[in-house]
Amino acid sequence: MSSSTDLARHAAIFQPGDPPRSGHVAFLDPGGDDLITIADAEEPGIRTVPATLVPVGTAVATLARARKDPGAHPAARFWGGAALIALQLLTRGRILPGLSPGDHDSWRAGPLDADDLQRVRELAAAMPAAARAVPVDGAGELLLPDAEPLLRAFLDAVADAMPRSPGAVRATGAAAYAAVKPVKVPHLRGWAEEVSAGLDAGLRLSLRIEADDLSAAEFAAEFRAVAQLHSLADPSLVVDAADLWQGADPGFGPRAKIEATLAVRRAARAWPRLERLLDSAVPDELILTDGDVEQLLAGAADRLAAAGVDVHWPKSLVRGLSARAVIGDRDPAPSDMPSFLGGHHLTSFDWQLALGGERLSAAEMDRLAEAHRPVVRLRDQWVLIDPELARRARQRDLKPLTGIEALGAALTGTVEVEGEQVPVEPTAWLNELRERLSEPADAVRPDGLAATLRDYQLAGLRWLARMTSLGLGACLADDMGLGKTITLIALHLHRDQDGSAGPTLVVCPASLLGTWEREISRFAPGVPVRRYHGPGRTLADEGFVLTTYATMRLDAAALAAHPWGLLVADEAQHVKNPASGTAKALREIPAAARVALTGTPVENNLSELWAILDWSTPGLLGPLATFRARWAKPVESGDGETAERLSRLVGPFLLRRRKSDPGIAPELPPKTETDRPVALTTEQAGLYEAVVREIMAGIAEAEGMARRGLIVKLLTGLKQICNHPAHYLHEADPRLPGRSGKLELLDELVDTIVAEDGAVLVFTQYVAMARLLDRHLTGRGVATQLLHGGTPVARREEMVQRFQDGSAPVFLLSLKAAGTGLNLTRADHVIHYDRWWNPAVEDQATDRAYRIGQTKPVQVHRLIAEGTIEDRIAQMLTAKRSLADAVLSSGEAAFTELTDAELAALVELR
Repeated sequence: MSSSTDLARHAAIFQPGDPPRSGHVAFLDPGGDDLITIADAEEPGIRTVPATLVPVGTAVATLARARKDPGAHPAARFWGGAALIALQLLTRGRILPGLSPGDHDSWRAGPLDADDLQRVRELAAAMPAAARAVPVDGAGELLLPDAEPLLRAFLDAVADAMPRSPGAVRATGAAAYAAVKPVKVPHLRGWAEEVSAGLDAGLRLSLRIEADDLSAAEFAAEFRAVAQLHSLADPSLVVDAADLWQGADPGFGPRAKIEATLAVRRAARAWPRLERLLDSAVPDELILTDGDVEQLLAGAADRLAAAGVDVHWPKSLVRGLSARAVIGDRDPAPSDMPSFLGGHHLTSFDWQLALGGERLSAAEMDRLAEAHRPVVRLRDQWVLIDPELARRARQRDLKPLTGIEALGAALTGTVEVEGEQVPVEPTAWLNELRERLSEPADAVRPDGLAATLRDYQLAGLRWLARMTSLGLGACLADDMGLGKTITLIALHLHRDQDGSAGPTLVVCPASLLGTWEREISRFAPGVPVRRYHGPGRTLADEGFVLTTYATMRLDAAALAAHPWGLLVADEAQHVKNPASGTAKALREIPAAARVALTGTPVENNLSELWAILDWSTPGLLGPLATFRARWAKPVESGDGETAERLSRLVGPFLLRRRKSDPGIAPELPPKTETDRPVALTTEQAGLYEAVVREIMAGIAEAEGMARRGLIVKLLTGLKQICNHPAHYLHEADPRLPGRSGKLELLDELVDTIVAEDGAVLVFTQYVAMARLLDRHLTGRGVATQLLHGGTPVARREEMVQRFQDGSAPVFLLSLKAAGTGLNLTRADHVIHYDRWWNPAVEDQATDRAYRIGQTKPVQVHRLIAEGTIEDRIAQMLTAKRSLADAVLSSGEAAFTELTDAELAALVELR
């Protein structure tokens, strides 16, 4: 069966059943296991088509997601809209028991009020032709159904399917109207017809709150809630319950009192206090205590409104009180902004209440705090008090904020108070600081820089100068190859012009030490540069000090004791795990300013972005657990509003430019990316299916960590089989030709590239596979070289130079060891022999060739074994790439958490 996302790509039709919950949604899926004969409104006539039949209760989730999926079929999106209406009716309790034509127990959607009916009719009018195709059995006259009855049947099917579960059976003690299995109850037909009579002409309850003597200076009135009833079919018909019971019927019909009682009972589910109305012979009014009024103000009225019961307050009682959190209202503007933002000072944070938008005075706040009833006299009028607002008036002083917390609140417009997000009002100087972040500093090309900065590089320098002058950290996240190194060198020179900035410590992967040293000597001649690496290492008091992450981890204490003007973490994704020893050691080193350099601020999930920014600007995103709950989880679930607020928060601290952005790198030649599907050999296919059978059988019996371990073993084994049988079998002296579709395609590509005097980078995530490729190509007479994690630093630099000089046209590289930092613009082809789980990592690897300095068009080839897990992963990566490009990434599904059925669908050989 296709995934839910795949199903939504196909036309969906609804097949009613008896009882309604037995209906199905048929997705016209070419890969479906079912065949149905349909009368089609798009292609008039009868045809038999493959389909996937999904029970209506199960299909609701797929259809609901299809509503906002631009790739979904219009018919699937239509039924998604219908599913939303059905779920909203269920949430409001708008379902009634009934009997199906076959005497089965069933629930129906209703009663529908005037707005509900309007929505249903508007949606029915928009029903696409494909959604009106219906299954036929070849008998009778061929007529397409009317749209509205078909839609109403679908609403009934959802209403009948969703409330049923084993728990419902246990709660009721009966199977009828609770169990999924149909129950015949013909003896209940009379009762069911009485209950559901006038399904779209029922009554709606509202409560009118009344109080006497509202003109007195001291409030002594007693509140009461008067029940009034409205016709769902004709909203203009309304009557008090007391009048209805005395015979004043405006046209509700003979069942008015029964329907009124049912309406009160439904309302009591939202606010149990209304059950007292049912104890009276006439459910006309309820005397309210002050506690009842406080409950209504504190949320009961909102719950009633969600259930369709409006609460009407007296016009003479004002409900215009509001509260907002105010930051820095009692503080002067900080004179030392770096010290303030560095957390050395706190700023005030308190509640400010307003009436009708006008702030309350301190005396009015005190009067509000001291009120003993849910009303208070303010400005010659009685004002209703929400209990929460009264509490805020009594406890108006909140915990002070650090400077960076205050700035974060000003950027997002909200702040968290006791687990709740509330609007925030920054003071004038805090607003001014927020605006300053968007104004670049007046930095120009600094003296001593032996290069001309491109416009975007100069803009990056100005941005970094502004941030570091305020004592704030920054993450420069330009695409690889756009010149982050030269921009950082220019920043050091700019900060050092007055001689007070101090030395700059650069922490980078070992493979980049030589690159940094050469770039500094080239672009900042005369600036001291020292490698803090290897035996006999010493520190310097000026210029640049270069070290590796491994050395930094060993010598964190010595580095922390040295005064640094600027601390730079190059390829900062190396510290994306905040719990790692490397990340912890880096956090121990103080500096006047911190800058992270990375081409991939997000590789897998938003926690990696947190790790980088929490190092560069500590406290901005709060603790990791809070960040995950407040930001990561909503954003990764598709919450666009939260994503926009997060973008406002991190935007000033993260600068992201891409080669594809207009005007960024117009001199770069075009890049062509191609997926190269290859067929498995017979040997590969046999191995693949055998491994799936063997390990899936073990997974079905395993649990917990053992199950997760088997899944990882399965995924790794299948990818190795897709590469080459010898890779999976760990053969000591393998025969390589003729056994792998990928290897055959690699030979073809390499032969063509070498014949055209080109050069190619071949990336694989497995060193063992790289060695097999090296052996194979060398045996064919192709000059190659292999770089992996065990290659010494000096040897790496020699290999890079040899490739750039054209001595070896094929460079085999381990993705993890060589996917960042290297400048390999001699290559005009990049081959990804196997797929990494993350497109951002692959892009970084591609950028070894596609970077400033490249003059030839670059062709990227991704080898994908057809019909395998690699095919399915490729689809995932397509979706994930757009998220990674937006910096806010959700990552692909956690494979180890898939169900057995989902995992089987993922790894099945097709």
